[in-house]
Amino acid sequence: MSADKPSWPERRFSQAISEGDGISVIPLVRGGEPAVALAAEAAGAEGLAVESVRDVALLRASTDLPLVVRAVPAGAESLRAARAAGADACVLVFAELAEAGTELEDLAAAALELGLDCAVEVRDEEELEQALERLDPDILVLSARDAGVGEAGLERTLDLLPDVPAGKLVVSEGRVTTRDEVLELERAGVDAVLLGEVSGDVLSRLAGRAAT
Repeated sequence: MSADKPSWPERRFSQAISEGDGISVIPLVRGGEPAVALAAEAAGAEGLAVESVRDVALLRASTDLPLVVRAVPAGAESLRAARAAGADACVLVFAELAEAGTELEDLAAAALELGLDCAVEVRDEEELEQALERLDPDILVLSARDAGVGEAGLERTLDLLPDVPAGKLVVSEGRVTTRDEVLELERAGVDAVLLGEVSGDVLSRLAGRAAT
């Protein structure tokens, strides 16, 4: 193993969402609050999403759950810093990186070389087609973060899901707020749902587990 690679296991995020029972719940923990992360873990979360490398460093000492960085990487150095801080995966937002002229292929390759699971976030059929053609990622995030008021997050996922090739891991991101919505995504074949809410009662209700 090279000197710049940490010693913890690789690919823990993909394992968590592919090997668990049913659909996995991945809450977004803003600000790297350890207490929030612990509450999410107790409520049944199988991974945690964070917004920065700083948040990874704050949470790594307090949880063993896989940590997914959602910050847009500035380059391979940002990915290396995330991995060194304890990240297990990163999300490349296809539209933002393509618009910035980022070499997506090189960035995805760098993530995998570092031992990071690399998920690619797309919002529509065109982005999905381009992401599959250019990167062929193992994990796709079907996102409705830009959805208008009244548009349910699961609708975007269900519309795009038939165009996802078999064998890919699928994460749904959007306004999913009820257990029935989570179950609908699970029945459709979605592997995980990324939530913006992290309170224990919400997670327990959505994941179908009792918080401890």
